[in-house]
Amino acid sequence: MNQTKQQGRPLSAGERARRKKAIDYARGSVRLEGFVLDDAAEALFACYVQGEIDRRELDAAVAGLAASYG
Repeated sequence: MNQTKQQGRPLSAGERARRKKAIDYARGSVRLEGFVLDDAAEALFACYVQGEIDRRELDAAVAGLAASYG
C-alpha cells in the first residue's frame, strides 16, 4: 500500500516540492552520464511526485524497469 493511502491524506505542497526536487536532481545526474529517461521511467517519477507511490515502491519499480532493459 502506498504512503499516501496509508496516511489517508494527499501529500503536502512541501513534500511534493521535495520529491520533485529529488527527481529533477536524479534526471540531471542521468543526463550528465549521457542518458535520457524514457517514458516509462518518467511515468514512475511522476507517480512518486504526485504521491501515488512511496519511495519503497518507486525503488522497486525502477529496479524492475532497469532489469527489463537488459
